[in-house]
This record gives sequence, C-alpha cells and structure tokens, in this order.
Amino acid sequence: MRIPGKVAVVTGAASGFGEGIAKRFAEEGGKVVIADLNVEGAERVATEIGDAAAAIHADVTDRTQVKAMVDFALARFRRVDILVNNAGFTHVNQPMLEVDEATFDRVFEVNVKAIYLAALAIVPVFRSQGGGAIINIASTAGVRPRPGLTWYNASKGAAITLTKSMAVELAPDRIRVNALNPVMGETGMLERFMGMPDTPENRAKFLATIPLGRMSRPADIAAAALFLASDDAEFITGTTLEVDGGRCV
Repeated sequence: MRIPGKVAVVTGAASGFGEGIAKRFAEEGGKVVIADLNVEGAERVATEIGDAAAAIHADVTDRTQVKAMVDFALARFRRVDILVNNAGFTHVNQPMLEVDEATFDRVFEVNVKAIYLAALAIVPVFRSQGGGAIINIASTAGVRPRPGLTWYNASKGAAITLTKSMAVELAPDRIRVNALNPVMGETGMLERFMGMPDTPENRAKFLATIPLGRMSRPADIAAAALFLASDDAEFITGTTLEVDGGRCV
C-alpha cells in the first residue's frame, strides 16, 4: 500500500484520467472523493470503488461548490491529504482566431481559475493539518505546443507556472505542489484535441509524434500521480513530470 489511510479529492474523476487516478489511489489504501459535473458518472466510479469512495457534484469554476467539495470530504473522511486538480477543458483544434470568446473563457476558467479556487479551499485545511500534496494535471501542450490549440496550450502553460510558484510559496507549510504533463490520451476529449474524427488513419498522424508509439492511458497518469502523492515523493515539489512517451524530447 502506497498511501494507506490518506484521503484524496480528485476533480473530473467521473471518467478518463481522473477515474484512473481515483481507482488507483483506492487500490493503494487511500480514500477518495470523486468530484465531477457528471454526478451520475461520479457515483458510478464511487460505487465501483466501494466504501473507500464518495461522489459529489462539483463545478470547479464555482467558488461555493469548490468549498462544498472540500467540506464534503472533511465531513465524510475527517481530513484531506491530497488534492488532484484534474478537471480540464479544451477548445476544438482549429485556427486560433476561430475560437470564440465564450470558449476561451471556459478554457481558462476550468484549466486555470479552478486551481486558484481549489487553493482557496484546500490550503487552509492543509496548513491546519501540517501539510498536504497538490497535483495539477497540466499537459505537454504547455511545454511543446501543437498548432491549432493555442489558447488551450496557454492555459496549460499557466498551470505549469503557477504549480512552480505555489510550490515555493507553500513549502514552509509542508504543502507540496507538482504537475503532470500527459500527452494526448484515450479520453473523452480526444477528438477535440485532434480536430478531426478519431479514425485509425487520423490517429496514426498523431502517434507518429510520440516516440513510444502510443497515446497516454489513465493507468499511466494514475501511476505518476500515485508516486507524487505518496511519501516516496516527500522531497519533491515544484516539478512538472512529462508522462508522454517521449513527446517533449
């Protein structure tokens, strides 16, 4: 068991990377709050995990709901040790000037503002407990941007920078802050990233840019998140770990 008895809140955990992270944490002895806009999906994941999980509807761009998410975790499991800011949003792969303003705002609300709101809710809790771990799911898009995803790339670049700044500022409180940078993965947002139908021929174009020859999977991201959340990483903060099959090399 890598995180026995530790309590984690994982946003966007009704599917994809978030679901994989939540299930792996539970397998390794943790208790998990499954937070998502899709409450039915969140309840499904929590049911599949069992007594070590609980589901809650949460809009990560709403300050009241984010605080309620943290309060729910404290009421259910008495403490929170880990926060994974996994919920994400992207515009369709397209020329930058074709992305409408509402979509631009949504990208930054979910990918950047949500981390700010989560910090407002969780940092006081971590300080009162003597420490904690925050993991932000950023992206290789913030390190090696692809054309057509300019505003998404920028939001993930912001997530990477704020991860490093948060890490330095919160280190005296024994709060570690790290980020994971997945390459394009087999999730519900795949076709939006591709900007075209998910056909074998179109996939091949993207796979050709990944040296290890495949997309990321929830299990890949979950394994990396587990390490950063565990005591094995107690001296690691302010890092951004590429989980990308060599894409950023």
